[in-house]
Amino acid sequence: MAFDWRNYRCDAAYDELFAVSGAPRPAARSLVEYLQSLSPRDLADRRLAADLAIKVMGITFTVYSEGKNVDRAWPFDIIPRVIPKKEWETTEKGLKQRVDALNHFIQDVYGKQQIVKDGIFPAEILAESVNFRKQCVGVKPKHGIWAHICGSDLVRDGDGTLYVLEDNLRVPSGVSYMLENRGVIKRIWPELFQTTNILPVDDYAAQLYDTLVAISPRPGDAPNVVLLTPGIYNSAYFEHAYLAQQMGVELVEGSDLTVGDDDCVYMRTIDGPKRVDVIYRRIDDLFLDPDVFNPDSILGCKGLMRAWIAGKVGLANAPGAGVADDKVVYAYVPQMIKYYLGEDAILPNVPSYLCFDKKQRDYVIANLDKLVVKPANESGGYGMMIGPRVSKEEHAKFKALIEGNPRNYMAQPTLSLSTAPTICDDEIEPRHLDLRPFILSRGESTYVTTGGLTRVALVKGSLIVNSSQGGGSKDTWIVDIDDDAPGVVTSPAAAAQAQSQSQKGTL
Repeated sequence: MAFDWRNYRCDAAYDELFAVSGAPRPAARSLVEYLQSLSPRDLADRRLAADLAIKVMGITFTVYSEGKNVDRAWPFDIIPRVIPKKEWETTEKGLKQRVDALNHFIQDVYGKQQIVKDGIFPAEILAESVNFRKQCVGVKPKHGIWAHICGSDLVRDGDGTLYVLEDNLRVPSGVSYMLENRGVIKRIWPELFQTTNILPVDDYAAQLYDTLVAISPRPGDAPNVVLLTPGIYNSAYFEHAYLAQQMGVELVEGSDLTVGDDDCVYMRTIDGPKRVDVIYRRIDDLFLDPDVFNPDSILGCKGLMRAWIAGKVGLANAPGAGVADDKVVYAYVPQMIKYYLGEDAILPNVPSYLCFDKKQRDYVIANLDKLVVKPANESGGYGMMIGPRVSKEEHAKFKALIEGNPRNYMAQPTLSLSTAPTICDDEIEPRHLDLRPFILSRGESTYVTTGGLTRVALVKGSLIVNSSQGGGSKDTWIVDIDDDAPGVVTSPAAAAQAQSQSQKGTL
């Protein structure tokens, strides 16, 4: 096969690379022209190189829905997604604004609950939240930050508008795949990085480390930071090991930690106990501390909550941050931004219907065949219903679920998610996708990844992009098109020459 864009049809949805069929968007023009210049042999070689790189680098992910819980190679498409820098600058501001408001909200609901008293946020939603932790009431983490790491999912509708679909504030995952995607794509398209202004993503590990160090109870040159994992059977274990290695911190399990009578956390080492200052925990609240939450948990560490409340250890994300990681709470983020920051939301929410409200619930039940219905606290695409794609029996099932627990369900219109060219078998076809940027909050500053993890629905017509449901991924390029015109690459020969010229200036 070769890249023959004349047969690529993208008229059914907004396409990330093409304005209309055959006409690439300005930021993607050099990429499209370069890909078109490749021979079938060139393309086959690059695809093989990508597959080998993923195997050699050990990039894996476990798909629970397959029922085998076996790691498989990370599914990756070699055609990047391209976003112009100017658009991204606005997106970045909107994400910072959003996470700032969410942290204000979490601090408020574990404090005075002023937003409830002022009638902005319904008391019944908070009262029935399964992620509200009464053990956190009255606690104020360092800098007032609860969600140090956030992954917000963005989708683009048919008119090109970028919407926030949901916010992940408990243990958001995927950033390692964003970084590894860039590593693979640099191996197979190195010439494009010589000639196109693609903004880098490789400072994330350093930014994450700085974010964790900022919450150390013992500020100093080298606080002891560890990453707490549930272990090798977790689907994101690859990411846990990768981030620990990239930051140069210890990867620990609950059995590696103890809490002393002085309320400090210690890590077992061959040289004896070593105090831990900050824990980047990748396990859910309910498994953190069997003394406080699930008494049967063997994943966490007894006394951990006592140490955190005493201010002897920093936890990221803070326990209880998940109260804002709720698809019903999500619907109120624009009001939170107005209430806490006095600003209008820069990034819009997808219009939402909340089933706890009778009028909205009646509308949802009457239009189940047109809406996407989601449970408030599931993730990974589990438990949702895409109304237009399922049977009447499934509609009836969800009607009963909604009526049985209306607080737990919300619904949104079925968006026409944007597409991008994706290699499927030996054809290039449009596939729907989303984007998960990662935001790091450390009080005095907020960092947003340059782009994020683009997830792709590999099944034709499917809107399910979640990796947990068998979705694939792409590298995401934020391209500064103001400056790349002189370096546009139009053929492999031109790219090789440009690369050769650039190397003359290096040692």
